[in-house]
Amino acid sequence: MADKADLIITNARVLTMDPARPRAEAVAVVGGRILAVGAAEEVAALAGPQTRRIDARGASVLPGFIESHLHLFMGGAELAHLQLLGVKGETALGRAIRVYAAEHPDLPLIIGQGCDYAILNRPLTRQDLDAILPDRPVLLVAADHHTGWANTAALKAAGILEGRALGPGNEIVMGKDGLATGELREFEAKAPVMALSGAQRITAGIATGEEPVPAPGAAELVADCVHMARGLRHCARHGLTSLVNMDGNRYTLQVLAALRAQGRLTARVRVPFHFRNHRTLADLQFASDLAAEFDDDWLCSGFVKLFMDGVVDSGTAVRLDDYPDQPGWRGEPLFQADQFAAIATECDRRGLQIAVHAIGDGAVRRVIDGYEAARRANGPRDARHRIEHIEMIDRADIRRMADLGIVASIQPCHVPGALDFPLFPTLDMVGRDRWNDAYLCRSLAEAGVKLAFASDWPVADVNPLRGIQSALMRPVFDGAGDERLDLHSVLAAYTTGGAWAEHTEKWKGMLKPGFLADIVVLDGDIEETAHDRIGRMTVAQTVCGGQIVWDQAAMAEEDA
Repeated sequence: MADKADLIITNARVLTMDPARPRAEAVAVVGGRILAVGAAEEVAALAGPQTRRIDARGASVLPGFIESHLHLFMGGAELAHLQLLGVKGETALGRAIRVYAAEHPDLPLIIGQGCDYAILNRPLTRQDLDAILPDRPVLLVAADHHTGWANTAALKAAGILEGRALGPGNEIVMGKDGLATGELREFEAKAPVMALSGAQRITAGIATGEEPVPAPGAAELVADCVHMARGLRHCARHGLTSLVNMDGNRYTLQVLAALRAQGRLTARVRVPFHFRNHRTLADLQFASDLAAEFDDDWLCSGFVKLFMDGVVDSGTAVRLDDYPDQPGWRGEPLFQADQFAAIATECDRRGLQIAVHAIGDGAVRRVIDGYEAARRANGPRDARHRIEHIEMIDRADIRRMADLGIVASIQPCHVPGALDFPLFPTLDMVGRDRWNDAYLCRSLAEAGVKLAFASDWPVADVNPLRGIQSALMRPVFDGAGDERLDLHSVLAAYTTGGAWAEHTEKWKGMLKPGFLADIVVLDGDIEETAHDRIGRMTVAQTVCGGQIVWDQAAMAEEDA
């Protein structure tokens, strides 16, 4: 007897992302896999007495969205922080900090997330924050997480008011008085202040890549499961069924494994071995160990994450030319060329995928050079090494990316003016004569570079529908080409492109018999929705592994 479906989704406009059968009316699921995709009548025949049904009401049904670059642990924790996105000016900033501080009298550190670099239309200083809240440590973090601003109380408590020696690419900005101004550039500079919050377990994966010290006990694991579960729930409500975490250590995977054991893992998660620039090649054995220990459809590792540079706004992105307002300054790479080539070669030799944060065109070229060196040393293979962000690129390097099979992991919502980030001062920092080399999508795609879209949450909103709108509606910079893509290309970058980037395209990213039953049901027809309204659409249901992990109507009833 033929299998009877566990779940049927019908009355749908199914976009399968399968070129062989791009459209359908219904989907049937059994045992966590797609049983059938087709006409409503033929799928209905697979129903049994225990079959659960979802009426899509004519809305779009797609493969579950793949978030190809986020920071899940941090994002879950930061949902509880002061949210500063959109806050502008001294009055609004002061009110926001004081209200939050009053509501949280016992916090050892007030942390504000999403601070605009131009929140006061001038550089933010510790004195500005002292005037708002002088007697409690305060740290405001830029939306990109690469820069922080601390008040004097925080700098004193962290022991860095008079500065501290740091590794390449990190800086505690010092004033003429010999004391820190309050601006902290990059993760090593922010780490001493962040440590005041007691959140080292959560931030270790990105700040150092090391395991938390001291080793967390049972109580700490329970507490951290709360943060991680909060992040997972937030992702489920936005239709995300696969998450590629871009920081990590073994502890991150242990927290996820604990949630899995409790039946609370609502998405498939990949976690890297984070290789910071204080490590040695011998440390890559840890990456191989993680790859062997975690390797299934729900939790896996198998890749190494690195940072090559910082961000444009703070002048820490590495460029091939000078910053417009800083003659002679091009940023400082976090790895020397020969050092990175050796790391890439060893990762590649071990069969590990590599993902490198590279925002400036100088950093991008250095990463490409390293990947090319690895191929020369080890021979060609289907490595699908990645570059994360690529906010600037010399156009001569686009063809090299395509020839080497490098994946472009891009965040459409990061484009200035596309979503929540303003056009300026970022475009000023890029420089008008380089706008045609910035935030490219179409140029990469037309050259044959595989695209995987993401948000970099909590840097930007994790909602892929807003990301889709960003990719469709992003501005065309004066004198630059049009880098917008059509709707189906954008949807592919959130589904099949994401699967390709993680070597899972043979069982994920399409609605096709035998593929994983990861599905998103929207609240409307995305093809018939005006592009400027897609970001206001919502997810009606999210299905991961055949289980409904988000149901908008049920949640509304629960809240009522």
